[in-house]
Amino acid sequence: MIYLKTDEEIELLREANLVVARTLAEVAKHVAPGVTTRKLNQVADDYIRSQDCVPGFLGLYGFPASVCISVNENVVHGIPSNYALREGDIVSVDCGAVTKAGFNGDSTYTFCVGEVSDEVLALLRTTKESLYVGIEKAVPGNRIGDIGNAVQTYCERRGYGVVRELCGHGVGRKLHEDPEVPNYGRRGTGALIRNGMCIAIEPMINMGSKNIVTEADGWTCRTRDRKPSAHFEHSIAVHHGKPDILSSFDYIQEVLGDRFI
Repeated sequence: MIYLKTDEEIELLREANLVVARTLAEVAKHVAPGVTTRKLNQVADDYIRSQDCVPGFLGLYGFPASVCISVNENVVHGIPSNYALREGDIVSVDCGAVTKAGFNGDSTYTFCVGEVSDEVLALLRTTKESLYVGIEKAVPGNRIGDIGNAVQTYCERRGYGVVRELCGHGVGRKLHEDPEVPNYGRRGTGALIRNGMCIAIEPMINMGSKNIVTEADGWTCRTRDRKPSAHFEHSIAVHHGKPDILSSFDYIQEVLGDRFI
């Protein structure tokens, strides 16, 4: 069931999502060669708790960490570990936070570790651009399939693979609510978009094939061909007839400066 939010609930969701936005900016300060993904997880956990929130992912469905950290060919749900980042890596940090009021924030950014290849940089830019292409379709009267079709078309025309098994979702008092928001689909299909709908749109785009596999840990999803994958996510509200982005990459931009993608 799709739960439409009131103006007050949308502002409470914004509060949660801005905590996530600032958390990702804190993580951005530490993304560098030699830093372990476990360290990035601790940075995120510490900051979320300093904001009088709790990590939204820790323990969710049994997940063992506060953020999902996926490096290179890992698409999503990577478990933080002692892996030390290397020059040229890309690292996706998917973060959630829950406020005392019980609302969830959810956003993802894929960072470059030092200098990355032009080919990888193009993947990141296309994935991030496709996020905003999808967001533009989140207006009353359109359907969820319009969002997925926009993302799919934008990325596939540039030669990239669009992951099918994983998707965006509604967001509110629960991290994962209806409707599912795939990154592919047919225009004019799926749930009707209405004012008050709050969803997380999150393109997961591969440099090669769209196919993925799940690793033996039961969580980490990686590309089958082991080519890199990028992931960007915003939580939005459909509000007063247009998409209102509740999360933000502005804090990350302040940290990264000229290195911001």
